[in-house]
Amino acid sequence: MPPRKPIKKTHIVNKRPPFECIALLLQGGGALGAYQAGVYEALAEAGLHPDRVAGISIGAINSAIIAGNAPKDRVAKLREFWEFITNNTPLDAMTGLESQFLKGDISRTLVNQMSASVTVMAGIPGFFKLRLPPPWFSESGSVEATSYYDTSMLKGTLERLVDFDRINSNEMWLSMGAVNVRSGNFVYFDTKTHKIRAEHVMASGALPPGFPAIEIDGEFFWDGGLVSNTPLEWVLLGDEYRQDTLAFQVDLWSADGNLPHNMAEVMTRQKEILYSSRTRASTDRFKYAQRARHAIANVLDNLPASMKKGAEIDLLRKISDRKVYNIIHLIYHARAYEGDTKDFEFSRLSMEEHWKEGYNATVRTLRHPKVLERPTNHEGVYTFDINREE
Repeated sequence: MPPRKPIKKTHIVNKRPPFECIALLLQGGGALGAYQAGVYEALAEAGLHPDRVAGISIGAINSAIIAGNAPKDRVAKLREFWEFITNNTPLDAMTGLESQFLKGDISRTLVNQMSASVTVMAGIPGFFKLRLPPPWFSESGSVEATSYYDTSMLKGTLERLVDFDRINSNEMWLSMGAVNVRSGNFVYFDTKTHKIRAEHVMASGALPPGFPAIEIDGEFFWDGGLVSNTPLEWVLLGDEYRQDTLAFQVDLWSADGNLPHNMAEVMTRQKEILYSSRTRASTDRFKYAQRARHAIANVLDNLPASMKKGAEIDLLRKISDRKVYNIIHLIYHARAYEGDTKDFEFSRLSMEEHWKEGYNATVRTLRHPKVLERPTNHEGVYTFDINREE
């Protein structure tokens, strides 16, 4: 499937949509995260600057770059990060060969597999590097014994590209998911409850056994994708700060797929199911919960005055509301040649394709006449997946 042609800029929004909060929700997916950067570029270009951003894994890195820079600098900083980690790849020269000689999915699959192999053996500059000697030759209990790669250089990359003082000023609400290694509990590092540092971002993306757990205040954390690879439920259901919300849910793995025909396709499909987090199912559950909240609010309003007091009524009042939500799904649909290595295939060619696809998908979505309109249905929730509907 060839890259779609760039779309003319007809998606500019003239005024802020009628929502209290614009939220950007970024799933984990490694090298596929350039798709999210393209989404953000289109949103920024349209004038839709998020009030809240939440991410898991690579989504946490993109979230931190967005929250940790002034609006005018965010796209440039995202571009700097993605060009930096896809720079000096030995297979960059294959980009020209691919366009001139290596036509079709079979040849591109070969190029991508070679690129992913380079990542496995050499790591990514400014992100991670292979441990030598390997973990089996390190002392048990040491950080070197618990992962194949060293991610310590990522701290310097984040501190160069992200202003953590800006993040902690609460100009933008930032949340990042991780897993406590000891308890197995899912944890969100949130600017309403934490002072965010580079270590919090690294913890959200510390996927074992490749990457080591990150220590924060005496506890150790792994990638939030081990429990849930999307922050959708945290933002929509998991807190007491419910607001009328326009949410852009950017997924890097599609739950929908085809029946595999060989082992390579089995491994690809396994990853897609594991990390897709079944976003649409979560959205359906959220719709049901919103319908219940609206129904409870209506019941409370119609109770006689004598019945509007008591502990049970106070509890019901806390979980009732009439908030409304637009949930816009932007889901990356991988090309046939990408395979099961697509999340660690960091070639410049693939990065540019993913970025462009995210940008174009967002522009197409913003052209839909109802995407930015306030819901008027019974549950107060509209959902959109324009790219799936086309």
